Amino acid sequence: MEEIIMEHAGKHALVTGGGTGIGAGIAIALAEAGAEVTITGRRTEKLAEVAAKSPRLHALEMDVANEASVRDGIAEAAKTRGPIQICVANAGIAEGKPFAKTTLADWQRTMTTNLDGVFLTFQAAMATLGPDDPARMIVISSIAGVRGLKGGPAYTASKHAVIGLIRGLSEEYMKTSITFNAICPGYVDTDIVRNQIPGLMKRFDTDEAGAIAAIAKGNRNQRLLEVDETTSAAMWLCSDGARSINAQTVQISGGQV
Repeated sequence: MEEIIMEHAGKHALVTGGGTGIGAGIAIALAEAGAEVTITGRRTEKLAEVAAKSPRLHALEMDVANEASVRDGIAEAAKTRGPIQICVANAGIAEGKPFAKTTLADWQRTMTTNLDGVFLTFQAAMATLGPDDPARMIVISSIAGVRGLKGGPAYTASKHAVIGLIRGLSEEYMKTSITFNAICPGYVDTDIVRNQIPGLMKRFDTDEAGAIAAIAKGNRNQRLLEVDETTSAAMWLCSDGARSINAQTVQISGGQV
């Protein structure tokens, strides 16, 4: 019988927003590759559903918009499972609103979760590392991080900002074994996208299939992406073969942006 090689056996990975969609897909794949994976989020029932899929998946209620929650939660996870050598900052919110109607509260809510949350997650995770520990720090940005998104100025700005963050960090830690990269998916078939369907059905006076088609037009191949396409990109960035991939934006949109 052929031996199954688990590349990430003995490593501790942390995935924020790991209870659904892209985060859950990445967390499960990392566990299958042998890592002990801490999955975080605000909805304990969703985390529990994912954690039940593998004994290497560990649920941790944590709110990336709350500094104490992030620092205390990550410190406790590291105390239990060791330094975090793979960190996937996936948690985020997507709220569309025209610029003229975007309030300061709207803007700050988006930045607190999508940008401040990544800053806190990376800083707390890196604090668990020893001076020579290799690590992979990955943020799930968006195609909106490399182009403008009509009707979503705050979201667009936040996703551009996290790309600036990983580029700055890659320069600061260039001579170490820590890499920083961003994955920029287009429209992926997840709950966060599916939740837009009722509003689009009403807006365009169409059925569910028509609403899905309208969303899919945002991808160059005009189909919704599957979660596993983003998962595969993340697993590649975590692999030993990607050890010199640093400060890059991996765009997944079915074509050129």
